[in-house]
Amino acid sequence: MRDEYLKVQPGPPKPSAIYEPRVFSLPPGSEQYVVHGCGAVLVPVFAGDEFTIANDEGGQLCEIVVCDAKGAVAPDIFGVTGQGPAIGLQALLQHDDQSLRGLRMGLDARKIDLTSPGAVHLFERTTPAKTKETFKADRDGCVIIAAPGGEMDIELQNTATPLTVVVKRSKIKRHVSFELPTPLADPLQDIRVHTQTAESYFVKAGDYIQILDVDGRQCTDFECFSARKLDKGIEHALDVTTTRTLMGHAYPMPGLHAKYYDQEMVPLVEVVQDTCGRHDAFAMACAAKYYDDIGYPGHPNCSDNFNSALAPYGISGRPGWMAINFFFNTGIDDHGVMYTDEPWSRPGDYVLLRALTDIVCVSSACPDDTTAANGWNPTDIHVRTYSGKETFQRAIATRTTPNSEPKMTKQTGFHTRFAQHTRNFVEYNGYWLANCFADAGPIAEYHACRNDAAIMDLSPLRKFEITGPDAEALCQYVFTRNMKTLPIGGVVYTAMCYEHGGMIDDGTVFRLGRDNFRWIGGSDYGGEWIREQAEKLSLKVLVRSSTDQLHNVAVQGPKSRDLLRELVWTAPHNPEFDQLAWFRFSPARLRNEAGTPFVISRTGYTGELGYEVMCHPKHCEEVFDAIWSVGQAYGLRPMGLEALDMVRIEAGLIFAGYDFSDQTDPFEAGIGFTVPLKSKPDDFMGRDALIRRKDHPMKKLVGLNIASEVEVGHGDPIHIGRAQIGEVTSSMRSPLLGQNIAMARIDVAHAEVGTQVEIGKLDGHQKRLPAVIRPDLAAFDPKKERPRS
Repeated sequence: MRDEYLKVQPGPPKPSAIYEPRVFSLPPGSEQYVVHGCGAVLVPVFAGDEFTIANDEGGQLCEIVVCDAKGAVAPDIFGVTGQGPAIGLQALLQHDDQSLRGLRMGLDARKIDLTSPGAVHLFERTTPAKTKETFKADRDGCVIIAAPGGEMDIELQNTATPLTVVVKRSKIKRHVSFELPTPLADPLQDIRVHTQTAESYFVKAGDYIQILDVDGRQCTDFECFSARKLDKGIEHALDVTTTRTLMGHAYPMPGLHAKYYDQEMVPLVEVVQDTCGRHDAFAMACAAKYYDDIGYPGHPNCSDNFNSALAPYGISGRPGWMAINFFFNTGIDDHGVMYTDEPWSRPGDYVLLRALTDIVCVSSACPDDTTAANGWNPTDIHVRTYSGKETFQRAIATRTTPNSEPKMTKQTGFHTRFAQHTRNFVEYNGYWLANCFADAGPIAEYHACRNDAAIMDLSPLRKFEITGPDAEALCQYVFTRNMKTLPIGGVVYTAMCYEHGGMIDDGTVFRLGRDNFRWIGGSDYGGEWIREQAEKLSLKVLVRSSTDQLHNVAVQGPKSRDLLRELVWTAPHNPEFDQLAWFRFSPARLRNEAGTPFVISRTGYTGELGYEVMCHPKHCEEVFDAIWSVGQAYGLRPMGLEALDMVRIEAGLIFAGYDFSDQTDPFEAGIGFTVPLKSKPDDFMGRDALIRRKDHPMKKLVGLNIASEVEVGHGDPIHIGRAQIGEVTSSMRSPLLGQNIAMARIDVAHAEVGTQVEIGKLDGHQKRLPAVIRPDLAAFDPKKERPRS
């Protein structure tokens, strides 16, 4: 080739490299179902379909009931022989578990008799994680797959964990579309909003509206009107500006700030459940002008579709409609510019609303194929309505990993008891927890913890049972502390780090036996990560989640010991209650040998003398009532998250997402004592990086005393002169000290005790608050004499 020709990249263009959650990248004809521990699913079966069942965490039993097209139990469809009745599945269905409601509806519709002796039993208590079994169907029918389990024995650690089912269909549909999820109850209306169209519908006061994204990454505009106002000729649509003003949020979410209003501040709907959590209530529904201005004249648009759909109700057309745009992914950047990207919604994600008055509604399936607003592929939206007689708990969805199934917010076993004292609950880590209590508020709760006794719900802490001959070796490798010196009955506070030294989580490890450990941390991912390491190293160990089997309250304060002494009985081979040292635990019973079982540990997150009580959810109310009854003589108060934040900041105790992250090592997080680099005899994850980071520190977590009563928040910049040298991680106004205090991460060059710094407000320069670095991270009891007492 002659030199005068331009050199080019050879060959045709290559597709963009994009990693997406598995739900968007499953092979054509494949489906995935997750059977949660103590749960079950019903899946249609067609001749030639292949079912693979994976034991995700190991040690989980599985029951399979295969039925023919007439509902008769027929395990030979899968080429297997029945081994007896589905005892575990029958036991699950005896409980009033709302998550199994769709399964019950499917069983009733098919008249399936679970007492027939044709169930197939898979797996054992010792089955390794990720073990799989595959079956192939020779004719049509359906299959029920259950992950049975009962109350976990606290000492046996026999928890119930998920199974994952992958189905490969023998016949692939021409039109690739996801199946709609099972209805939440019997629908009153099933309305399909086909792509690039809109549909109107009427909903009575109290009834529910479920708006579903069928195939994922599809936004939908929603508007509604008070039917009573329309009867009077008043067209007051749901108004997002009014709503934002009254709720103080970009858009309402389940919980306290859940309502949408019209322009006269009349509430129209409230959000009950949300599995996506990312929407838009700033921009209008797309209109003809938008497409005209970008060079697509005549393009379908939501506003014109609204006009057509609402015309039968006599509602005047508009060139552009204000609306809630569910699943539309927008934001406002630091420069005040609005940006958009692909929606976060997955196939089957939904928002559940409840009508607060009779309303006329309209929903669209947005036609935008010119931007990423609908993932470049406009698809359908589906609307279901349900009777107001149904009961749906308020919930949002969380996912442990991008490929995890969504988990809806739950109530803890203690919820009903705390709800007797407050309605102020907030979503925390997948559960509803009390924020503060109505009778006195967080300051009184704080003083109860510091002077008497307080009880609070900490059930969202994630628990994982680590068992097997290699359990100690795994714990020694994934945690920074030396597990070989941890005795049976001992608890140790530790960090867990990535290979680069950044923290995954902090938490406590309990040793229940030679080969039995329990990790209690802040996130589900911690357990996933521990399991990944066990798999990589081929260790003989099971790592199984037990959060749903162990709920816990903390009883904290100077009088907590005297209070609990009246309630705790321990077996002779375990320490007596008064012998329970700091960071020790014991299996126990309520009052006597025949009492309700629980675990008591001398641990806490308040900087006070205190204990934590763990029990099965079905025993929570009994345990709470016993503590509450005895506690009245000791000034016991319930305590919420606001007061907890105050006592933990005073005590210099760190919190994930505020005081540490995966970019922070334990030294930078102020817990360098959890990394025994000179005394731990074995290698552990991140050790080399931690040695390097300790020898060459960049940041240090310090305590600040602030000479101002102005509120200070997480992320506020810290300056010396013009230069920013750190940021506030946590802050509060200390009732004990009578001043603002904070924890802050500061460059080591300026981290000396007594250094004068300034906290920037507004843009960091227009307003400054003077502060000084104090001698200890903890402003209260830095030597931890009170919890040791």
